[in-house]
Amino acid sequence: MTTTDTSTRALRALDDSVVVGTDGEIGRVGQVYTDNDTGQPSWVTVKTGWFGTNESFVPLSSATIEDGTIRVPYDKDMIKGAPNNDAGAPLSETDEQELYSYYNLTGQAGYDAGSDRSRAQSDNSGTTGTEIPAQRTVSDDAEYLTRSEEELHVGTERVQTGRARLRKFVVTEQQSVTVPVTREEVRVVREPVAPGETVDDVTIGEDGADVVLTEERVVVNKETVPVEKVRLGTETVTEQQDVTETVRKEQIELDDDTTVDTDRTRPTTR
Repeated sequence: MTTTDTSTRALRALDDSVVVGTDGEIGRVGQVYTDNDTGQPSWVTVKTGWFGTNESFVPLSSATIEDGTIRVPYDKDMIKGAPNNDAGAPLSETDEQELYSYYNLTGQAGYDAGSDRSRAQSDNSGTTGTEIPAQRTVSDDAEYLTRSEEELHVGTERVQTGRARLRKFVVTEQQSVTVPVTREEVRVVREPVAPGETVDDVTIGEDGADVVLTEERVVVNKETVPVEKVRLGTETVTEQQDVTETVRKEQIELDDDTTVDTDRTRPTTR
């Protein structure tokens, strides 16, 4: 393959770039390939072998290039598993077809190696190797449609569902209590006078003697005393509830009324 002089500055920028996949950095760029028709970079190789001896091909059709970083939608294992080429060795037609098949690229046309590393595709006599079919380029200036959809967000809110209050009232009940009481009763006690015993006031006549009688009576007093404290408390009960709601989302489909030339045959110069 021959070296192209188109966009030398852009090629050198790619030449110093790092390839980053979906799972991190893959490696530094080894070689850059440009489209024969447009001169735009279409492929790069990334050094994946020990000490950079092997280079795997990576397509730029879906890459994002910015500030010395080439981001591609492939992971490290896929790129390392791509057909590789020893540094400085030319590509054969079989190698090219393996690349197309591996990355599922169809309808592509041939590439030339760009930058000062293009010597890997040319021999010492200046003869060119097999041309890789040119790649279809995708414009980044097309207008985009934004597809939106509704997401269901379910939460909870605290609302008042009722009110409870404590109320006290008076009830009357009968209580019976047995209380022992005492009283005094009169009885006649007769004692004979012993011979020689001195007795006061020995006369004949009327007289009398009084005795005071006592008894106990039941006295009832009522006293108010605290016996219990009562209050209201709350407890939280958690239960599961199923929520069903309808959400909307947008779909995008292609209405294509263009006419495409299906003749992809183009001459190749050996």
